[in-house]
Amino acid sequence: MGLIQNVLAVIVVLGLLITFHEFGHFWVARRCGVKVLRFSVGFGKPLWSRFDRHGTEFAVAAIPLGGYVKMLDEREGPVPAEERHLAFNRQNVWARIAIVVAGPLANFLLALVAYWALFVAGTTVVVPVIGEVTPDSPAARGGLAAGQEITAVQGETVRSWEEINLELVAAIGASGELTVQARDAGASHAREHRLPVEDWLVRQDPPQPLASLGIAPWRPRLPAVLGQVVDGEPAAAAGLAPGDEVVAIDGTPVEDWGHFVERVRARPGETLALEVLRDGERRSVSLTPRANTLQDGTTIGYVGAGVQPVEWPEEYRREIRYGPLVALGEATVRTGEMTVLTLDAIRKMVVGLISPSNLSGPITIARIAGDTARSGLESFVSFLAYLSISLGVLNLLPIPVLDGGHLMYYLVEAVRGRPVSERTQALGLRIGLALVGTLMLMALYFDLMRLW
Repeated sequence: MGLIQNVLAVIVVLGLLITFHEFGHFWVARRCGVKVLRFSVGFGKPLWSRFDRHGTEFAVAAIPLGGYVKMLDEREGPVPAEERHLAFNRQNVWARIAIVVAGPLANFLLALVAYWALFVAGTTVVVPVIGEVTPDSPAARGGLAAGQEITAVQGETVRSWEEINLELVAAIGASGELTVQARDAGASHAREHRLPVEDWLVRQDPPQPLASLGIAPWRPRLPAVLGQVVDGEPAAAAGLAPGDEVVAIDGTPVEDWGHFVERVRARPGETLALEVLRDGERRSVSLTPRANTLQDGTTIGYVGAGVQPVEWPEEYRREIRYGPLVALGEATVRTGEMTVLTLDAIRKMVVGLISPSNLSGPITIARIAGDTARSGLESFVSFLAYLSISLGVLNLLPIPVLDGGHLMYYLVEAVRGRPVSERTQALGLRIGLALVGTLMLMALYFDLMRLW
């Protein structure tokens, strides 16, 4: 069931993003007087198609991992004399620039609308209260303590752990001090804390901002009650089911979910004698965690079970909601921040501050899309907005075969007064295909490594 949900979620996500992207090209092309031959969502053989009164074919194809808009163009085939004025290549350079840029801009617009809808409807976040501070960590040396609420990072106001993580990730590569403002429980004013860092998160795979600072968020106590059991994994094979509470392992009482996970991870391949409470009755269960090897070579036990969530206390929850006009401004700011963050992450990956293993391909996107869909509409829409921004940014990179590559050629043409030669464009196309192909293979490789 999880796999089916992941596949459906990624089809919905990619379908929306691609449709909006290609519609941007399509809409502006029509306004510039270019004839559009086909608007396709997906590649391969069309599963459904129809023609409109302008002669444009709208199609849904079999492979839902892309899409395209095909325009009338003399470089791609003969064009009747009476339709040459409708060809893309016959338009002035500024019209071609507008058509190329429209696709990525449509993705930024989709993200802005998504964030606006979230801010108007209201989002519920967890108040960023510190649960624990690791001794002798940057947080401890900076004077942070359990029970404090973080209110600002690097001078930027924060209201949730998500916003804190975004500010910390933006500081990757920093050396010196990170400034964090926090207030004690019941206090009205925050104090500034300076946390010493050196080459902050450089090449950490994956980046763990809070753990690296020695900060653990406050969380309610989680009893060792199973919320999900994965088919085919040791927990299911042992007969465990959602709702079971693990009360003891090998005769030793289990304090909470964290204690249960710790015991399981420490005993790969060993049989554990569990005492389980089900419907008020105690049962004995034998459970053998399978060995799972992490990327760093560490072997841990894994049983394929998840915790049953608990309600957060009201004082640790915060609702963020705005009126329609204010929400528009906030959505614009959030879209801009995420765009800058994405560009900065690409820059840091190129210069080696961020490991390339953080690249994600279709498998990871499918997993995250499925997870966010199961977490609720709010998480799913937020992920959709972020992915839309990423697609817009990546398409604007000056790499031939991408929109940014075509834009680069047209800007050179606008400056020089004549187009870039066909030979140069053909060479750029080969280089661009090699770059994009290499990135896709790397992303797929890291996807498979995460899955393995």
